[in-house]
Formats: sequence, structure tokens, C-alpha cells
Amino acid sequence: LALLLGLPLALPAEPPSCAPLVPVTFDNATIPGLLGQWIYIAGASRYPPHLEELKAVKHAAFSFSPGSHEDELNVTEIMRLNETCVVKNTSKILVFWHNSTLAHVDDQVASMAKLIQSDKDLLILKHLNTSFPTLSLSARMPNVSKELLEDFKAHLHCLGFTEEDIFFTS
Repeated sequence: LALLLGLPLALPAEPPSCAPLVPVTFDNATIPGLLGQWIYIAGASRYPPHLEELKAVKHAAFSFSPGSHEDELNVTEIMRLNETCVVKNTSKILVFWHNSTLAHVDDQVASMAKLIQSDKDLLILKHLNTSFPTLSLSARMPNVSKELLEDFKAHLHCLGFTEEDIFFTS
């Protein structure tokens, strides 16, 4: 009996289950659902230039509006980087319908991302750089429920990030 009671202690603990990040397959409702105001909440990255920006961003809000054609969105960004306020309205989001990918183009520099399935008032982007995982979270409101935030942290954990790797805005 003592052997049986001690058995559960000897078995390895189950690793946390990591549900795959499911990208959104774009349809006619996807892009209109992205239009409007978003507040950047948190992000994590192993890509050195993104990491530096994540450390510097203290607050960020951005909005998407229709571009000159259906495959383009205009972006307006307002950020506080350390103690400097930055307003940018020169970048675009290009929509690639055939593979449900978004490209943020700013000064001839493009970064690609997949929109991850989540709550309609959340914007989770998995940036496509296979060598350096990057995930970001934005929301319609500045506050996100504890449950949704824990879900985001679980996704980050599955990508190999620790709590110390996550940068939140203030």
C-alpha cells in the first residue's frame, strides 16, 4: 500500500499543454473587423530590434482605416517611447488574402504577421520570423481581463518565453 501511495509522487508531472496558435483565415468580415482604434498592451520577442522597441514603448495606440484599395489599410500610430511622444501616419498594412497574412510597411521596411484567433476585441499577432518568435497583444480597451491575459501568457510560455520576457505598457 505504501508503494502505491508513493507512486503518484514518483511519476513526472504533466507538462503544460500547449494549444497551437490558430491563425485566422481571412474572409470578407476579417479586415472590416480590424478597422478602428487599438491599444497596445504587451509583447515578447527574441528579435533584437523588436526587443529594443518593446523595452522603450511605454504607451501605444493605433488605428486602422481603409486604404486606397481592399488590400491596404492606413495606420495611424501614437506612441510614447521612453519620454518621447511619436505620432506616425505614414505606414500601411498590406493584406495578403491568399495566405491570410498582414504586412506592416513603414519606410520601405516590412514585417509580416499572422492574426491569431481570439476574442473579437483582441488583436494577437504572431510576427513571422522563424528564427525569432514574436507575439504581441493589443485590445480595443486599455484593460484586458485577467483570464484573457493569462491565455496570452500561456501562448508565450508555449513559444519558450518566461514572465521576464514579456513587456507591458504602463
